[in-house]
Amino acid sequence: MSALTLDDLKKAAPKGGFFADREWIWSPEPFQLSKGQKKALTRMGHPLHRFQLACDELYRLSGEGRRPKWIAELLNAGKPDWMIQHQNLESQREVTPRVIRPDLLLTEEGFTASELDGVPGGIGTLAWLSQTYAAAGFEVFGGAKGMLEGFASIFDDGADILVSEESGDYRPEMDWLAGELGEKFTVHKAEAWKAQDRESYRFFELFDWESIPAIRDLAEGGKVTPPFKPHFEEKLWLALFWSPSLRKIWEKELRGSHLQLLRKIIPYGWPVDPAEIPPHAALPRLNVSSWDEVGEFSQKDRRLVLKVSGFSELAWGSRGVTIGHDVSSQEWKSMVTRAQNEFPKQPWMMQEFQETKLVEHPYFDRETGERKMMKGRVRLCPYYFVDVEGQSKLGGCLATIVPADKKKIHGMRDGVLVPCM
Repeated sequence: MSALTLDDLKKAAPKGGFFADREWIWSPEPFQLSKGQKKALTRMGHPLHRFQLACDELYRLSGEGRRPKWIAELLNAGKPDWMIQHQNLESQREVTPRVIRPDLLLTEEGFTASELDGVPGGIGTLAWLSQTYAAAGFEVFGGAKGMLEGFASIFDDGADILVSEESGDYRPEMDWLAGELGEKFTVHKAEAWKAQDRESYRFFELFDWESIPAIRDLAEGGKVTPPFKPHFEEKLWLALFWSPSLRKIWEKELRGSHLQLLRKIIPYGWPVDPAEIPPHAALPRLNVSSWDEVGEFSQKDRRLVLKVSGFSELAWGSRGVTIGHDVSSQEWKSMVTRAQNEFPKQPWMMQEFQETKLVEHPYFDRETGERKMMKGRVRLCPYYFVDVEGQSKLGGCLATIVPADKKKIHGMRDGVLVPCM
């Protein structure tokens, strides 16, 4: 393999970039994973797909009264009636997102999933990174074309890629992606889209539905992924997975090996439901009988992460995330109170904080171009594509490495973005 220089990377990058007014730190090489980690990531797609199918079935049966009714009621909270009716149509049964991207934090014990992104960005960016680093001789996950072939495989014959103004920062990477895939793929402004008898890729969150004039035509056409099923955009599922009252249901709906994997990677969590519980009972593992008491936790006890669940402009980019031991007592109490006050119209959830592993990775100094080493924390984003036959395949894996003092790991000016090898 040949050594990549900062000049090589800058010359290879498209003139329009990948994100509007955003950049990252370049690195001379991909992020190295072990054989065991590679094996685990390669096998993770199918269990995650089965988990989404199980969530969909549980939601549907709840709405029909064949499972606890509170599940559908909670997931329907704050959603428009037409969207609730649409996701309960018989034609939508077992229709799940065709791109699955977990956000995996790298810990000493392995992986922990902070989120299962319903409308993931980064597809075009990782496709370009994979091409570029593979061309330099690096053996990247999915190969040079894995992301491009994976995205193309989820459609029968091309697609319209619809990007909203809210998601406009990602328009450049989708333009590049469509250009690489050829004339069967075109990018459109979602707000100006007109109904066509053609498959579409929805690159906008459903909370933004009122800004899309033709949104009901798009939903009724049925040829769109991710589907118009807002329950899939709720982080709540990761908390409901641990609900004691649902344990036997998950054991029935999921294969044993899949359940074991999910229990290993999903942090323990809770919906922040302010409903009063009996004085002799307690919130599992928190060992208190109210969320008000959680709001009074000391810094030592609040190694917890509070996040808005979904259907909100705060539900992406870590904007709706509060890390308990990283904020003041007053701010923590205020956010826990807010989460209770907004229930159930805007559900919030809480998870146990997972300590991430410190790694070292080379990068190019932005000013001098000098090669340096960053000591940081890593988020891995594998992209699984579910083709028209229902089979999932890993297209590639994006590593985001941020300085060690950052508690939240997401794409940022100070972060390194590289493919995995």
